[in-house]
Amino acid sequence: MDGQQHDLSAGGSAGGRSGSRSASKAGTWPPDHRPWMTLADAARKPSADSAPMSRKRVLIPLVLGALLVLLLVGVSGSVAASRLAEKESVHDAAKSAGLLADAVVQPALRDGLVKGDPRAFAIMDRAVHKYVLGELSKRVKIWTSQGKIVYSDEPALVGQKFSLGAEERGVFTHPVTHAEVSDVDRPENAYERGQGKLLEVYRPVWTPSGAPLLFETYAPYDGVTARAGLIWRGFAGITLSSLVALIVLMVPVVWRLVTKIRQQQQQREALLERAVEASTDERRRIAGNLHDGVIQDLAGASLTVSNAATRAAAVDQGGLAAQLREASATVRRGITAMRSLVVDIYPPNLETAGLVAALDDLVVSLGSRQVDVLLDVDPDAGAGLSYLEERLVYRVAHECLLNAMRHAQARSVTVSVHRE
Repeated sequence: MDGQQHDLSAGGSAGGRSGSRSASKAGTWPPDHRPWMTLADAARKPSADSAPMSRKRVLIPLVLGALLVLLLVGVSGSVAASRLAEKESVHDAAKSAGLLADAVVQPALRDGLVKGDPRAFAIMDRAVHKYVLGELSKRVKIWTSQGKIVYSDEPALVGQKFSLGAEERGVFTHPVTHAEVSDVDRPENAYERGQGKLLEVYRPVWTPSGAPLLFETYAPYDGVTARAGLIWRGFAGITLSSLVALIVLMVPVVWRLVTKIRQQQQQREALLERAVEASTDERRRIAGNLHDGVIQDLAGASLTVSNAATRAAAVDQGGLAAQLREASATVRRGITAMRSLVVDIYPPNLETAGLVAALDDLVVSLGSRQVDVLLDVDPDAGAGLSYLEERLVYRVAHECLLNAMRHAQARSVTVSVHRE
C-alpha cells in the first residue's frame, strides 16, 4: 500500500456489512432510539468527585473531626491540669514547710545540735516525729552551711557531708523558702529513692545563738496527682460538655445544608441532562433532515443527470455527455461527503443495524477524503455485545480514524475488529 499503514484494532465484534444505504431503505432516518450521549450514561460509574453528596460523607468527617478535637482537648487539658496542680502543690508545700519551720523546728532547735549533743538531737527528733513526719513530710534534714547534715530522721545520714548546690547556699545569704520537684537523684538522696518524685522544700532556720542552718523537708508527690485529677475533672466537665453541645447543635445545621446542596446538585444534573438530551435531539433532527432531504434530492439529481448523459451519448452529443457524467460524478461525491457529515453528526446504524454497519459508514465517509480504508471484521464476533459496548468500540474506531486523517496524513488505514 501507498503511504503510512495504520492498523486500528479494537477488541470487539461485528456482524455483516449493511452500510448506510441499507438504513435508508428502512424508511425515515434516523430511527428514534436512545440518545447518542446522555448524562445518565456518563454517570453510570461516577467518580468520587462527581458522585452525589451524601450526608454520610459529610457527617463522618465531622464526627471524626469532633473526636479528634475532643482528644486534643483532653490531652492538652490533662497536661495543663498536671502542670497547674504541680505548681499549686509546690506552693502549698512551701507554705507548709514555712509553718513547720516556724512552729516546730525553730522552737526545738538547740545550739548543741551543731556540736552533736545527744540531748539536743533527742529534742529535735521528738518534735519532728510528732509534728512533721507523716502525710506532710517523708524526710527531714538539717544542714550546716558547710554541707554537713546535723539532723535527719534517717540516722545513717547524720554526720555525713555533701556539697550544697548554688540555690541551697543562696538560702544562707538571702533567707527565702525554696520549693521544687526533685527526682532524688543526688548523692544525699540515697535513702529517698524508690519513692518516685518528691516535693523538696528548704529554708533557713537559726539556733538560739543565731547560727544559720538549712531546714529541708521532702513532701510526697501523691497530692499533685490527686489535685491534677480534681482540676482536670472540673475543666473537662465544662469544656467537653460545651464541645458536645456545640456538635449537637451543628449536626442539624449541617444536615440541612447537605440536604440543600444535594437538592441543588440534583437540579444542576437534571438541567445538564436535559441540555445534553436537547443537544442530542437537535443533532438527530439535523442529521435526519440532511438524510431525508438534501441527500435524497442530491441522489435524485445524480440519477437525472446520469440519465441525461446516457441520452446525450445516444444522439452523438459526446461533449455534452462527458460534461453531464462529470456533473453526475460531482453530485455523487457531494452525496458521499454529505453522508460522511451525517455520520459525524449522528451514527445512524449503531443500534438498529449494529456495529459493522456503523463502521462501514465510517469507512465510506473516509473514502470521500482520498483515504483508502480496509475494514477487517470478524463476522461471528458480534454475539453478546451490549449497546454500550458497541458504542464504546465505535467511538474508539471513530476517534482513531479522525486522528489518522488529521494528524498522520495517512493514505491507507486498516480497521480490524476481532474478538480475543
